[in-house]
Amino acid sequence: MNTPFDQEPHRGPGLFAGLRASFLTGIVVIAPVWLTIWLIWSVVGWIDSAVLPLIPQRFQPEQYVGINLRGVGVVIFLIFTVIVGWVAKGILGRSLIHFAESLVNRMPVIRSIYSGIKQISETVFAQTERSFEKACLVQYPRRGIWAIGFVSTTARGEVSQRAETGGELLSIFIPTTPNPTSGFLLFFPAEDVIILDMSIEDAAKLVISAGLVYPNEKDPTTPPE
Repeated sequence: MNTPFDQEPHRGPGLFAGLRASFLTGIVVIAPVWLTIWLIWSVVGWIDSAVLPLIPQRFQPEQYVGINLRGVGVVIFLIFTVIVGWVAKGILGRSLIHFAESLVNRMPVIRSIYSGIKQISETVFAQTERSFEKACLVQYPRRGIWAIGFVSTTARGEVSQRAETGGELLSIFIPTTPNPTSGFLLFFPAEDVIILDMSIEDAAKLVISAGLVYPNEKDPTTPPE
C-alpha cells in the first residue's frame, strides 16, 4: 500500500513522447524544403500564366510538344528581360526611357504609382556597390548598450561638414527585430564603430531571430570567439 510519503519511481519517456519528438523533428526538416519547392513552383506558374497568353497561339510550345511545359514562360521572360536591359544601356534606350518617364511624370495618379514601384525595384535589385558594406556593433540607444548595425556608406556633403566630429563619419543602419527592413539611420564617428567579422547575412539572421541564431555552425547557441 502506498503512502503519501512514497516517491513515484522515475519513468522514462513514453512511446507517445518519442513519436511526438520525432514528428516535430520531421516537421522542422520537411517544412522548409516543401515551402521552398511550393514557392518556386507557384512563382513559375504565375509567370507562365502572365507571359504565355501574350504569345500567339501558333508559337505556343504546347502546339509542338503536346503537353503544357511548366517554366517555358519563365525562360521567355528571362530572355525578354535581358534584351530590354541590353537595349536600355544604349543611348537610344536611355533616350526612350527618359522620354517615357517624362510623359509619366505628367500624369498625377500614375506618376505616384510608377515612382513608388521604381524606388522599390531599384532598392530590391540594386547593384552590389549599393548594398551594405559590413556588419558592426555600436552603442545605441545609449552608452553601455550595444546594437547590431550595418555600415552603408561614409557620410558626405552637408551631413559630414556640419557634424561636430573631427574624423570620418559613417552612415549606420540600425535594423529592428524581427523585421530588419525597418530601422534607423544614424551617423557615428568611425572610432565609435566596431566592425564585425560576420557576414551581412549572418548579422541579419541574428537580428531576425532576436539573438537566437548566432553565426557559429558548431554551436549556434554560443557566439564565436
